[in-house]
Amino acid sequence: MLARLEPGDTVLVACSGGADSLALAAATVFEGHKLGLRVVGATVDHGLQPGSAGQAERVVAQLAAIGVDETATVRVEVVGGSEGPEAAARRARYDVLEQLREHTDAALVLLGHTRDDQAETVLLGLARGSGGRSLAGMRRGFDHYARPLLDVTRDDTVTACQVEGLEPWEDPHNDDPGYARVRVRRTVLPTLEENLGPGVAAALARTADLVRQDVEALDALAEEAYARLKFSTGSTSTALSVAELVETPRAIATRVLRLAAVAAGATDSELFHVHVEQLHSLATRAIDGEIQLPGHVTAYRDDGHLRFRRTPVPS
Repeated sequence: MLARLEPGDTVLVACSGGADSLALAAATVFEGHKLGLRVVGATVDHGLQPGSAGQAERVVAQLAAIGVDETATVRVEVVGGSEGPEAAARRARYDVLEQLREHTDAALVLLGHTRDDQAETVLLGLARGSGGRSLAGMRRGFDHYARPLLDVTRDDTVTACQVEGLEPWEDPHNDDPGYARVRVRRTVLPTLEENLGPGVAAALARTADLVRQDVEALDALAEEAYARLKFSTGSTSTALSVAELVETPRAIATRVLRLAAVAAGATDSELFHVHVEQLHSLATRAIDGEIQLPGHVTAYRDDGHLRFRRTPVPS
């Protein structure tokens, strides 16, 4: 992963101070400096817990002691909404990391998610009935970001910190059963391991890799179909041919509908399965009328096409 970079390139490591990201930061410094890379360690203070600013300062000190070339800490304001506090914190964190990436001109941003995180993500997606995209788990890499620890267990990162003499931070939220992910980590996965035998987490992570191959193939076909089915309405919006959409396999058609809705201004993170299913029903004439989508977008059928327009919002 680092070997494909050029000497002098910058690598940004996101570090919360937990065992996973702390071990990642130490490994990146060790391997990156041998390749002549500049390593920047960054921590994001979400301000969700008392003493979070002090913890951020502690992480910065740990990163400096590890040997990173530069440290950065940023405090963000997490504004919740329909997505919930976890998702809002994640969105704020990625927004800040992207700003830091641009500021440091980093060629790569490393995230410390492990195989255990991947297994938890797959189980949560399965329980929520979220479909193939969720079962595919977290991507190993996207844009300028990479997750090099997806084949490494959480226990491995704890051991690495012990060997290096690093004292990781124990996030209180990781013991709060109010979070579904914590319940999966503390109760569901151990129960599965106890009753089905060891290796459940590894099997779930392997499933994510296999499903992702299928998901990416379908996404590529959907991009091609979307380019073929859409046409400009003469303004900034687009429309889809209903007749051709009906003849398109459902797995691809629903992806085309999502692409069209997002392109029309619908909020991607709030565009759920139920919305896409409604769009498909509208296109196939299973229902009539209009559909309101998150982001103030209205979908409707007109003259053999599925069209989108901005929804008027009262002042």
